Amino acid sequence: MELISIDQSRVDAEYRDEMCRKLEQGNILLLNPTSFMPSEEDCAFLRAQRQTTRPSHKNIAYKPHLDKITGADAENTQDADRLHAILSNYSLGAMKTLAKMFPLYAEVWRVDYASFRPVEEQGRDLPLRHRNDLMHLDAFPTRPTHGGRILRAFTNIHPERDRVWGVSDSFPIIAERYANLAGLKEVTSPFSNFRRGAFRAGKLVGLKIPDRSAYDEFMLKFHHYLKANEEFQLNGQTQTAAFPPGSTWISFTDQVAHKALSGQYALEQTCIVPLRCQLLPEEAPVNVLERIAGKKLISANPPAISGETSGRVHA
Repeated sequence: MELISIDQSRVDAEYRDEMCRKLEQGNILLLNPTSFMPSEEDCAFLRAQRQTTRPSHKNIAYKPHLDKITGADAENTQDADRLHAILSNYSLGAMKTLAKMFPLYAEVWRVDYASFRPVEEQGRDLPLRHRNDLMHLDAFPTRPTHGGRILRAFTNIHPERDRVWGVSDSFPIIAERYANLAGLKEVTSPFSNFRRGAFRAGKLVGLKIPDRSAYDEFMLKFHHYLKANEEFQLNGQTQTAAFPPGSTWISFTDQVAHKALSGQYALEQTCIVPLRCQLLPEEAPVNVLERIAGKKLISANPPAISGETSGRVHA
C-alpha cells in the first residue's frame, strides 16, 4: 500500500485515470488541503455534538436519498437543523470533488451515506463486530454491493491531532490466506444458493430482506472472521498511515484492510463503484475471490441497489 498525495493542479484525463488505477490497486490517496472542509465555526459546532447512546447507531449519519440525519443527540431544533445543513453540505461538496477527480466512476456510482464520527477511536467500547480498532475489510449488512467496490472519503476535522490507521497486506494476499477458512466455499454451496433464492422470493412479497449475492454474503462473513481472528489481529498490520488535520484520504475500504489506531472527529462520505466502470477489474475483490473459489459470486446483471442515489446527482 502507498499513501499517495493528490496533485490538485492536475485536471487532465491521463492523471485522473492514473489515480483511478492507484485506488484500484489498493492504495490510499491523500487530499490536503480539503476544498470541501466545513468552516472552522462549523467544525467547532460538530465537535460539540454528541451521538445517541442507542447501540443501533455507530455514528451520526446523513442519508442523501432521504435527506435525513440519524444517530444524533441534538438538544434542540436549531442544533438539529444546523447539523443537517453542515452534513448535507459536506456530502454535496465531497461528491462534487470526487466526481471531478473520478469522472469515470461518477457516471454510474451509487451515492451512499455520509457520516460524522465524534468519538475517540482508541479504546472505544463497542461490540467486537462494530469496533474500528480491529483490522477489517468493510462490508455493509443492509446495503449489498453485488460486486461493486466501497469508495470512501474521510476528512479529519480535529483541530490538532492526526487520525492514524494501521493497514494490512494487499487483498489478494489476505484472501489467499484466509478466504476459505472464513467460509468462501460455503457461500457457493447448493444450500446457500437455495437460501438466497428464498430471500429474493421473500422480497417480492414485501419482506425487508437484503438481497445479497454470494459475494456480499461472503464479504460480511469475512469482515466478522477477520475481526475475530486473533492471529490476524496480532500480526496483520504491516503499515501505519497518519492523516493530518484538514486532510482527506480516499480508498476502497473493502479492498484495503485497515483499523483506526487513534483519532477523533472525522467526516466521511461513501459511494459504491460498480465493477463495469473500473479500469483494473481483475484487481476487484469479487474477481480475486472468484478466482480462488472457481465459481461465480455475482450475477451477470446485478440488481439495482435500493435506498441510494445513482449517477451524477451530486456531481
